[in-house]
Amino acid sequence: MNVSIKQLAVRMGQTPVLEHLDLDVAEGEFLVLLGPSGCGKSTLLHAIAGLIDTEAGSVHIGGRDVTWADPKDRAIGMVFQSYALYPTMNVERNMSFGLRVAGLPRAEIARRVARASSMLQLDALLARKPAQLSGGQRQRVAIGRALVREAQVLLFDEPLSNLDAKLRTELRRELKALHRELGATMIYVTHDQVEAMTLATRVAVMRGGRIQQVGTPGEVYARPANMFVAGFLGSPSMNFIAGEIGGEEATLGLRPEHLVLHPPGTPWPQAEVALVEAMGAHEVVWLDLAGQRLAAIAPAAGVHQIGDHVGVQMALDRASVFNPVSQERIDRPAGAFRPRPR
Repeated sequence: MNVSIKQLAVRMGQTPVLEHLDLDVAEGEFLVLLGPSGCGKSTLLHAIAGLIDTEAGSVHIGGRDVTWADPKDRAIGMVFQSYALYPTMNVERNMSFGLRVAGLPRAEIARRVARASSMLQLDALLARKPAQLSGGQRQRVAIGRALVREAQVLLFDEPLSNLDAKLRTELRRELKALHRELGATMIYVTHDQVEAMTLATRVAVMRGGRIQQVGTPGEVYARPANMFVAGFLGSPSMNFIAGEIGGEEATLGLRPEHLVLHPPGTPWPQAEVALVEAMGAHEVVWLDLAGQRLAAIAPAAGVHQIGDHVGVQMALDRASVFNPVSQERIDRPAGAFRPRPR
């Protein structure tokens, strides 16, 4: 099922949280809502789920207007940040509880639980209670509880944020595989850009209750619509260099991996190494270039030391150019950029 949101507005008291927001999610898509804490992404997800009231606008799921429908009537399944499992029930009972309350036949409940537990590798854990499970296993049960509803739209509200890094990586892979197997529409909230970039077919970057850009992970990373999107994605984030193009002020944006470092004395602009961060397979080299602090990614060869001087080659064909006042992307040739002396 597709999800269509038109001119959605939500207030918390007198404070606007979402303002005239439009978003279309195609059937079978894995859309990730990405943004900092407080940007409205969870509020948007809860509005889709029917967990909060909207002030204006509409929510359509599968072509049906569900703006004022109860959550149980929206054909959705939802997974929250907290597992919210019943501690006295085993895994099978936790997964089947909603179906039993709804009065489904026993055979149908067994079929659905068997299918979900097989997908999530829970078959050997069905008799265990939540206290006997790891954090990753508990989150699998929470996901399984949503899957047994056999909903065509699945909503995830930061489901991996309570897990350690290794478990997050494992469950990301499983969610990706699950999406391929189910073909369901998935909408996923996170502030973690790695989750967004690895899971999404499209990413919607949010700030201050508004969507800044929607596109594939590659699109929003390579061609950010504004300086907020450019700075929010990437670690380290994009370098911004103040300057001008053809006499007009402009800000050049370059990813750290698009700076190549050369030995001193080469014909490239010279910079001083201010800090080196070892990252295993590579290192982040922080540079002072004419008074501007830049980050570059270099192989972990250990050749750069604080105080060294290096030549900095910029891949201007990969650069973004922004208006420094509006901070929006502008279509100007980066090759004509001249940095502002400091």
